[in-house]
Order: sequence, then structure tokens, then C-alpha cells
Amino acid sequence: MAGELEIPGVAVGVVHDGQERYAFHGVTSVDNPLPVDDATLFQFGSTGKTYTSVALLRLVEAGKVDLHAPVRTYVPELKLRDPHVAETVTVLQLTNHTAGWDGDYFGDTGEGDDALARYVEQMSELQQISPPGFIVSYNNAALSLAGRIIEKVTGQVYERAIKELVLDPVGLESTLFFPNDVMTRRFVVGHRREPDGTIKVLRPWAMARSGNPMGGMAASAPDQIRWARFHLDLGRTADGTQLVAPELMERMQQPTVESPGSDFADAVGISWFLTDVAGERVVAHGGATTGQYAGFAMVPARRFAVISLTNAEPNGPAFNRRIRTWAFQTYLGIEQQTPIPEPRSADALAEYAGSYETVAVILKLTVDHDHLVLDYEPKPELIAQLGEDADHREPPMPVGMLPGADDRFIVTSGPYAGSKGFFTRDASGHVSGIHDHGRFAPRATA
Repeated sequence: MAGELEIPGVAVGVVHDGQERYAFHGVTSVDNPLPVDDATLFQFGSTGKTYTSVALLRLVEAGKVDLHAPVRTYVPELKLRDPHVAETVTVLQLTNHTAGWDGDYFGDTGEGDDALARYVEQMSELQQISPPGFIVSYNNAALSLAGRIIEKVTGQVYERAIKELVLDPVGLESTLFFPNDVMTRRFVVGHRREPDGTIKVLRPWAMARSGNPMGGMAASAPDQIRWARFHLDLGRTADGTQLVAPELMERMQQPTVESPGSDFADAVGISWFLTDVAGERVVAHGGATTGQYAGFAMVPARRFAVISLTNAEPNGPAFNRRIRTWAFQTYLGIEQQTPIPEPRSADALAEYAGSYETVAVILKLTVDHDHLVLDYEPKPELIAQLGEDADHREPPMPVGMLPGADDRFIVTSGPYAGSKGFFTRDASGHVSGIHDHGRFAPRATA
């Protein structure tokens, strides 16, 4: 499968009823190839948000943090574009993606110990696109702010606090933050398949330090499975220590806000995305960095988890989707059904056409006979933050509208085939925004 999708290296792990199985394929880099094995480190991106949330829960259990308290209780200097939001947004709203500001901000504030403090200062410029608690919209910046809470409460830099609160007690010896630590191990680099068929190594390898709470770690496949087992065991480590109270860990896996029609989930718990598949609760959170894509999904009632780590775009997401579908069917007998879109007339689709914007990208929708076509254009600000290799546009994606749900859609082909979203409407019934890849993008004004 990885060869078919032109991905240089992958690692896959499964745990089912306590038994672990692994598969490895390919090489770490096309420029300096080493075989991928059980010790190889991959960046796993936003799955790291669940580590930040577990650290917060440890502080909740210690009586040092209240999930329902305003963030300013712990970060009194917080300033946002909307002063009322700065006063009222809660810790929980940071972890369930309902804080409401435009969250794909990746500003590099240096590699010093003040990186998160400086990043939070820059958040005052982020556009507030919805009131807190109003709608789920994926928010990287909110998790970096959550990381700053951890710093303020513990008196330690984020990475040291996570190591002491989470990584060391869970036994995650091959889960690392800093490039200087990673480079002493075998690790993969990100790649992209170019239009001419060549495979290019992408740079920079690491994201800015300010992004560590939102997803700046690298790990081996066995460490990812150990993280899954920790959650399947509701906070109990491999040596039998109950690190976090079971009721708090179970709360992570219960809905805190509904998000029907979203690509990521039907609901969000505390960081985890929650979906019901064939009557089973799926708890998941993937991640993406520069050319590296990770999948992570659990079915707690069946004592099952599958993780996948890849080092290439654009087909890393497709590989992760296929592996999850295969694993669910092979181990659990769960068939994941992909909704079938219905054709609609060009006139009926015309109201959705136009431009929608986030802080990072412009989404352009056009009508092509009986379906829509979605095109992403990265903004210059995003390219400046992530490096020139971020200046890349995926081929336009065909989008079909789903039957029985007038404003819901599905991508019908390409690397993101099967991903879902929906349109929003204002009080007068006009299309006002799009919810795509878990993010809300308001319609651009003329």
C-alpha cells in the first residue's frame, strides 16, 4: 500500500486485547536512506494535543487547575482581539476547539524558554471568528495557550513539565521534543511527491518551539502504542500505577461539545475526537507536520487501537485512512461506510460558490456541472511561518453534496477522499461559512 501511494517510509502498530503487532516499510529519507524499524522516530503532530490535555488533567486532579475556570485565572496577562473573550474563555474551551479565534497561527517566537510567553503575546492579533463555545473549529493556537497555562502553574517550561507529568511516568522513553535529542536516534524526514513524479525532502524539519503544545513531538511506533494502552487502561501505566483518576481519563473520551457533519468527529471530548462507527465509539486524533502524517484511533470498548506514521505528502492521509479501515475490518469486523453524494444542478450549487478564508488559507469553491470543486491557496503569512516548502497547492478536490443533509458534503477523490464537512448559514438563510478539515472558515466579503 505504501509503495502504491509513493510513501518512502511508514510504521503501523495495532494493540488488541493486550497483544501488540507492528509492521514497518521503506526508508527514513530518500536522500539518506535507512530502513524504518521499531526504533525509528516520526513526528506525530497534533496527536500531541492529547499529551497537553493529560498534563492539564494531572493538574486538575492536584487541585491546581479548574477546566471551567477562565484562562486568565492562570494567565492573567492574556490579551485577545476581543477583550470579552479574553476575560471569559475557559480552559476546557481551549482543549475542545471551541475558543473561537482563527487558530492556525504558527508564529516562530524563537527557541528560548520564553517562546510560549511570546507566542501568547502575539495571539492578541488573531481574528475572533465565533463566540467561545459556539462551534467546533480546530484551534492550534488554543493548545499553545494551554501549554502556557501548564508553564504558569508548574513554574517550569512546557517541555520539562510534560516530561515530568506525562512522558516519564508513562514510560515514553522514545518520545522527544527537541531536534538535538531526535538527531541522536534514527528518524524520518518529510517528503512530497512532485508533479513530475520525483520525491522531494521537505524543510524545515522541525516546527517552531511555540508549537510544541499543539504538536511538536516525535516518537517511535511502540511509544505511540504505549500511549494508546495508557488511554485504554484509563490512566494506568504499564507498571500498574494509576497516574490519573479513571473518571478523569474517561471524561476525556466523553463528548463535551457536539460537531455533527465535521470531518474529524461527531463530537469532541477533551482533545479527543469522538465518532460512532457501526455502533462503536471511536476515539481518535491524528496529526500532520511538514510532510509527515500520523493516524491514531482507539475503540475502547473492544480494547483496540491502531496507529500509523508516514513520511510523505500528499498521500499520507490516504494511507492512514486505508490502514484504519483495514484494521477495523480485520480485527473488529467493523465496516466503515463512505456516504455516497448526490448530483445537484449547477443552479442549486451556485449559492455555495465563492471564497472562504482562515488565517492560513483561502478556500475557493466553484461549480462544475453537478458538483463543486474545492481549491486551497496558502496565504503568504502561512508560507512565511512554515517555510517556502509550504508554498504548495494540492490539485483541486471534487466535492459532492450528501443526500438528506442539504449543507453537508464529502470529498469524492484524491488524497482526502472521504473527508467531510458542511456549510453554515446566517440568520437570513444565506451561506455564511464552510466547515472543512475541522475548521470554520467565514465567507470572504467582497
